[in-house]
Amino acid sequence: MITDELYSTYQSNLLSGSRLVCSQIVTDLIRSNISIKELYIHLFQRSLYEVGTLWEMNRISVATEHMCTAITESLINLCYPAIFSANHTGQKAVITCTPGEFHQIGARMVADHFELHGWDGYYLGSDTPTDELIKFTMEKQPDLLAVSISVSFNLPSLMALIQRIRDHFSDLDILVGGQGFRWGGADAFKSMDNIHLITSLDELEQKFLIPRRYDS
Repeated sequence: MITDELYSTYQSNLLSGSRLVCSQIVTDLIRSNISIKELYIHLFQRSLYEVGTLWEMNRISVATEHMCTAITESLINLCYPAIFSANHTGQKAVITCTPGEFHQIGARMVADHFELHGWDGYYLGSDTPTDELIKFTMEKQPDLLAVSISVSFNLPSLMALIQRIRDHFSDLDILVGGQGFRWGGADAFKSMDNIHLITSLDELEQKFLIPRRYDS
């Protein structure tokens, strides 16, 4: 269980760059059999949201924000033995960031959750060129495409990407999400078929992962 005291200890060490202490906290939580979802939401996601807020308030530098993100990505690697132990279902998802989006850790967490539920999660990272994404999607023929944005000014890029994807994959389910939607933008997708705004890992799990694990 991630108590407020444990979170505060982790967060202070994350902001100071104490990778070793953060690593030990995460290792101890994994050994205690904490669920990967709880670890991702209540430690990694919560701490990075706080880091983002501190940066927006000019209370930390860009360098510190980048350091916290880099440390968190290294800590996520500690979870992979558990994530990749799931029996795979044969279902496939491509997970990426829209062109111009360089904040990739949210998309990485989504990809990990697909793997945790037995999917093949093809994670492409940040700033994926549209033409390359289309080629890759043609090659893999996924059941779903998930696209992340972390800053709202990338919404036009996301809209342009979806239009290009629709030219090639008219019926493909597309999931969109990320912190870029916290100030709005969801209405742009309401009239589009098979476009799904996902606001949390819980919602992703309930709407797309748990039900589909048992499809015949």
